[in-house]
Amino acid sequence: MAEEAGAVQVEITEKRLVADDICLFELRSAESRPLPPFTPGAHIGVAVPNGELRKYSLCNSPDETDRYVIAVKKEHGGRGGSVSLIDRTGVGDLITIAPPRNDFELKAGPSSYIFIAGGIGITPIRAMIKHLQATRAAPFRLYYFTRTPGMMAFREEFLSSEFRGKVVVHHDGGDPDKAYDLWPVLEDPKGAHLYCCGPRGLMEAVRDMTGHWSSAAVHFEDFGAAKARPEDNTPFTIRLARSGESYEVPVDKTILEVLREAGKVLPSSCESGTCGTCRTRLVSGEPDHRDLALAEHERPRNIMICVSRARSPDLVLDL
Repeated sequence: MAEEAGAVQVEITEKRLVADDICLFELRSAESRPLPPFTPGAHIGVAVPNGELRKYSLCNSPDETDRYVIAVKKEHGGRGGSVSLIDRTGVGDLITIAPPRNDFELKAGPSSYIFIAGGIGITPIRAMIKHLQATRAAPFRLYYFTRTPGMMAFREEFLSSEFRGKVVVHHDGGDPDKAYDLWPVLEDPKGAHLYCCGPRGLMEAVRDMTGHWSSAAVHFEDFGAAKARPEDNTPFTIRLARSGESYEVPVDKTILEVLREAGKVLPSSCESGTCGTCRTRLVSGEPDHRDLALAEHERPRNIMICVSRARSPDLVLDL
């Protein structure tokens, strides 16, 4: 983090549980200065105690310049970043963050907005809703899904009379057969823009049901959930059609990471397969698509090199 441009030191001024295994943190400038501004859907990078840099969505109103609010889910089976932040910090502690960045930007202009949140995916969407409430830019409807009521962050807020008729809450108990039927919601776009954040399965289901939507009207946020565990990967070779160079992609690195290490400067943004920035033309080979950015008809000749891999021994890229 020391070399991160614009790194900011902040103080934890509030810390409390807002749902099962979900902890809210309020962060304020350690020097009592206004914090860098942010827009709805933005996230910050947080240097957590175990040394990792983790991304967390800002879930408070962008109008608030004196604080950032994040909600962190303790991922017991993860790499330990969320566990260390929750278990090893307290009110009064100073932490270092990277300034806000937005790969999930709320676009202006649609006739309405549809928000679909699964679990902790409510965090960026909450900031978007607060912005729309303040500006009255367009009507919205939120579909908020969790396994149980206890896993629902900001439960009292979204079940209050303020959101009557605007929020649908559904708990499936972890049973896929009890999942909410989103097809009637997504069957007719009606000029809306859709924002979805949550577990990979939810986002893939939404992607499947919005194939007839304009790709410009469907937006996903996914902080790396598309990356499989190294033990689930196999190594492969990438060949660059223009230069003739070839590189081995090991199980613990992405195509993008390998090419960067080779000195290639390539566009990228979210690095989770949702924004489309690192789209690369595929010349040959069988890709293992792990993104949410490409439509089905785009997949035979394109690949998102930040997350996708190969099913064949090698891939040839138009680079």
